Amino acid sequence: MGRLTAIVLGSAAGGGYPQWNCRCPVCALAWVGDSRVKARSQASLAVSAGDGRWTLINASPDLSAQVRTTPALFPHGGLRGSPIDAVVLTGAEIDQIAGLLSLRESTDFRLYATPASHAAVAANAMFGALTSMSRQAVNPGERFLLAGGIEATLFMVPGKLPLYLEGEAPDLDTESAANVGIELHREGARVVFVPGAAGITAAMHERFARADVILFDGTLFTDDEMIRTKTGRKTGRRMGHMPIDGERGSLHALDTLSARRIFVHINNTNPILVDGSVERSKVESAGWQVAEDGLEIVL
Repeated sequence: MGRLTAIVLGSAAGGGYPQWNCRCPVCALAWVGDSRVKARSQASLAVSAGDGRWTLINASPDLSAQVRTTPALFPHGGLRGSPIDAVVLTGAEIDQIAGLLSLRESTDFRLYATPASHAAVAANAMFGALTSMSRQAVNPGERFLLAGGIEATLFMVPGKLPLYLEGEAPDLDTESAANVGIELHREGARVVFVPGAAGITAAMHERFARADVILFDGTLFTDDEMIRTKTGRKTGRRMGHMPIDGERGSLHALDTLSARRIFVHINNTNPILVDGSVERSKVESAGWQVAEDGLEIVL
């Protein structure tokens, strides 16, 4: 193991792929067993410095299944124990926090999040069952230390409040502590994880330019994707996710970066999930990788 290791536990957006109730053109391929597509669980990352302790970045509803398919996260240390040392939240959307409830069986871990995300978790009485979870608030821009000496920094990203808290007209342009990215750094190795972004600021671009690996919001290929496929009524930007394609998309905005670039948090409607599709070829030709569950990154 190198200076910093990251495992993509889940690479899909909320609902996973294929989504349980969806037969959009991309999901339909999965339901019939088309070899060009692979099932994906909801987005989460595990990071370690190689000392046997792991930090989860977000806790998706699929966490239990993700642990069962990731040997590095198997329990150890006698009758009860886990290498999961901590969880860091980049927001308090359902697909970022619901998996915390799978960690309620009396093994200690620490939850790092902004005050806004901590407040959203604390407001739900169900999370009171997590009696072995200690909580530490971290403000954007503050460095904090994770297991193995990994330096972490949360940074604000344009986006919105979680769906269950937003109003009729959420502010998508303002950066706030409700939606953040995370930078992980150890001995010169640097990884940035941004599963949700309505846009890219100059400060974000500067941060990305220092990174070795960028895992970035790949929710939708086009802004009107869900409207065109009749799977939703909102544009991607209205949901807090900039599209991949187009003049204001992430392909164009991040085309000058030399880092390894990987799309994560991919919606079930997104045709980049289909190996050999025109859309997959376009992102790969631009130097991007489409994340799969289990992808391991070693720096």
